[in-house]
Amino acid sequence: MNNKKGIVIWFTGLPCSGKTTLSKEIEKYFQNRDLPIQRLDGDVVRKTISEDLGFSKKDRDINIKRMAYLAQMLSGHGINVVSAFVSPYQTMRNFARALQEDFVEVYVKCEKEKCIERDVKGMYARAEKGEIKDFTGVQDPFEEPCDPEVTVNTKNETVEESVQKIINYIEK
Repeated sequence: MNNKKGIVIWFTGLPCSGKTTLSKEIEKYFQNRDLPIQRLDGDVVRKTISEDLGFSKKDRDINIKRMAYLAQMLSGHGINVVSAFVSPYQTMRNFARALQEDFVEVYVKCEKEKCIERDVKGMYARAEKGEIKDFTGVQDPFEEPCDPEVTVNTKNETVEESVQKIINYIEK
């Protein structure tokens, strides 16, 4: 019987900051070592488990609660979890952290201007025009993490440099 719990790596940052890109690389890191891994991605979750939710503060909180509980269930069964969500509010990141024995918050820091450059879906432009309501970084704030285990700066670092920072933390 395996009583070992999995680690939860929680990526947070502005839309288009690089969370998904980095989470996919960390997922590969676990796969290459034949370690159990499940990646939870905000875009996928919004189209499936949380398709009933909008982007109001209440709906965002519900979404993060669902994902935090899902991560807890998976990690409790020895599955490592890589979660990539904007998760803009410190209180909800604290909620997710409180559920996990082994929680690593990764702040994917990136200036809004760089995020806008990377925005292939045009979400920032649509939010600026009022076509998307409650968009993080435009009408809705992003609360920078108080004390993340790892901070990467995707404006100034390559994907490889950011990934290595995260791996260095996980391995220590």
